[in-house]
Amino acid sequence: MADAAPGDPADEQPGRAVRPIRPIRTGRRPPRTPADTAALRAGLAVGLATTAYGISFGALATLSGLDIWQTCFLSLVMFTGGSQFALIGVLASGGLSAGGAAITSAALLGTRNVFYSIRMAPLIGPGFWRRAAAAQLTIDESVAVATAQPTASAQRLGFWVTGVVIYLGWNLTTLLGALIGDLIGDVSAYGLDAAAAAAFLGLLWPRLKERQTQAVAVGAAFVAALLTPVLTPGLPVLVAALVAIVVGGLNLFAKKAAS
Repeated sequence: MADAAPGDPADEQPGRAVRPIRPIRTGRRPPRTPADTAALRAGLAVGLATTAYGISFGALATLSGLDIWQTCFLSLVMFTGGSQFALIGVLASGGLSAGGAAITSAALLGTRNVFYSIRMAPLIGPGFWRRAAAAQLTIDESVAVATAQPTASAQRLGFWVTGVVIYLGWNLTTLLGALIGDLIGDVSAYGLDAAAAAAFLGLLWPRLKERQTQAVAVGAAFVAALLTPVLTPGLPVLVAALVAIVVGGLNLFAKKAAS
């Protein structure tokens, strides 16, 4: 019988467990895929475009009667542009007496983030601190960038990059707008709101190739535009979302196209 080589299991003492060989960790991350690169670029582009709009909020908030620290506190804690603008818009028109209506309008607009959270929860994964951070960063832009990506890793990267860039940039530009609000005059003249809308359109446009998605987009936009002059801020968005859910859930136009 041939002698066992040193280190062979036969050379071990009887009854002694053999330790499994652990794989060597190099510390290198797997290479970034083209989808991840595209998600990173989209997150940075949308984040920077939205960040610029924070100057408008900071300036308008101070003009509506809020102090600089109150303005910055809203961006730090509330961090949802639509609700923030709805709040200061009502305050500007009615002063402190309109506080209740301002809070209601902001809350109505903020309810859409609940539906976003349901959509993003499987993507974020478990962990209290991870979910807590994701809850703060779940906004229109981060969800839009994430859902526009083809793979799970790209969706996750797009969500976090967009959310972090906007959170940091939005708070910085809010402070800047609050400090120089009196100097820049009418912030709407600079077209910063159009930059954010253009970024959204850039994300939406590649997804409007099928009749079903086209019908959802047109129907929701029509209803929101029709109801905006007559309903409280926040309600037109919710009604438009219901239209999108009905049209998308029944899948009417997709069935017609298939037949």
